[in-house]
Amino acid sequence: MARPNVVVFVPDQLRADAVGCFGNPHVRTPNLDALAARGTRFTNAFVQHPVCSPSRASFLTGWYPHVAGYRTLTHLLRPDQPNFLKSFKDNGYHVTWVGERGDTFAPGGTEASVHEYGFSVPPEVTWPAQADYDDDLAARTFYLGRVEESVDFDEAAIRSAEQWLAKPPPEPWVLFVPLLAPHVPFKAAEPWFSMYDRDEMPDPLPPGSGEPAFHQAIREGYGLDRMTPGKWREIIATYYAMVSRMDDHLGRVLAAAGENTVTAFFADHGEYLGDFGLVEKWPTSMSPNITRDPLILAGPGVPEGEVVDDMVELIDVFPTLLELCDVPDDTHRHFGRSLLPRLRGEVEVHREYAFSEAGFTVEEEPQLERPAYPYDRKGELQHANPRLVGKVVAVRDRSWTYVHRLYEGPELYDRVADPHESVNLAGRPEHAAVEQRMRDEILRWYLETADVIPYTPDPRRPKVELPTP
Repeated sequence: MARPNVVVFVPDQLRADAVGCFGNPHVRTPNLDALAARGTRFTNAFVQHPVCSPSRASFLTGWYPHVAGYRTLTHLLRPDQPNFLKSFKDNGYHVTWVGERGDTFAPGGTEASVHEYGFSVPPEVTWPAQADYDDDLAARTFYLGRVEESVDFDEAAIRSAEQWLAKPPPEPWVLFVPLLAPHVPFKAAEPWFSMYDRDEMPDPLPPGSGEPAFHQAIREGYGLDRMTPGKWREIIATYYAMVSRMDDHLGRVLAAAGENTVTAFFADHGEYLGDFGLVEKWPTSMSPNITRDPLILAGPGVPEGEVVDDMVELIDVFPTLLELCDVPDDTHRHFGRSLLPRLRGEVEVHREYAFSEAGFTVEEEPQLERPAYPYDRKGELQHANPRLVGKVVAVRDRSWTYVHRLYEGPELYDRVADPHESVNLAGRPEHAAVEQRMRDEILRWYLETADVIPYTPDPRRPKVELPTP
């Protein structure tokens, strides 16, 4: 049988529990639900970084962010560095990237990794577009509301994908579709905007106990005490509208993709959506509304209607795709693990632990971003107190989450009794053994993954073309 084609569909800022098949009773995601029904859904998949560019660098290389310092929006994948799109390209696959997400590769990296890139149907609205918010509260909660339908970034990317799929190349192909939705600002056109009854929307989670310091700093800095339950429900309904539109976009791509196609659906990170009185994301967010991922795989070689509760990391997706497509996974040492042995029943557990990390040292404060309005207060908080974005690592197993912050006390959450991770149990004597075990796992993980030795050796004592002293 011919090697399968691959669609990799990656929305931005989609939390796992905002998808129907992941348990949300309010949102309408028929195409995602159908994809899960004919594939495998992973309930405990976690991103390795809570911000877009570092997360993308991680899942495309199989490296944790600390391995090569991918912790910012401006340290991107260079053309001489390995990544899995390039692995497909170098092994007989035609790789096409629709849209123009310029937040993944450094100059030359895109050209080295894919054959085609950009829009064949250009958007009418450039991104990032300057938004016109009604007032300061709307700006600080990134709420635009109802907008006119247009060929925006996502619609242009989907039309480009449909046009490309109407006449794909003869060799097996990978179509990479990274979208913006449901990233802020919260906005939707009809019929999506009016799809959800605001009164039926769930209330967000209240602030927790023993929370990290940035929670209160955001609430105060953005003035989020002005938010009412009705305003939060308005934002949630608009976010769900964006999710439903994204789901429709997915359906259009899959309808055009044809048979013998593997589909990988996942997001780069999630969204607070009012939980803990917060909105958007934060560079050191570790809670599951930001780090838990709606991962679904379907197509040839993937079991139908399966649900896997094992711990999974986003870096596991591309090694799985390489194995499904019979592409050698031998270009570089990485830390992703193919999920196929677990799906075939060859191993009982895929991973026992999943890790996420982020943040900076105080000394790196000058390198922190200085974003424009309405993100300006986010940047001001970080520069005024860089400890709010101090380095952090979270380790999870099926039962517990332990968060170690460089400049704050630890966090421990009972994932069974407290799945939203609202009540910090760190420091309680009855959980001391759990804390110690999780701290030990972090130390082991750092030692095992601190760096990688490139497969290609440098020659010792190379000839030096310089004059002698």
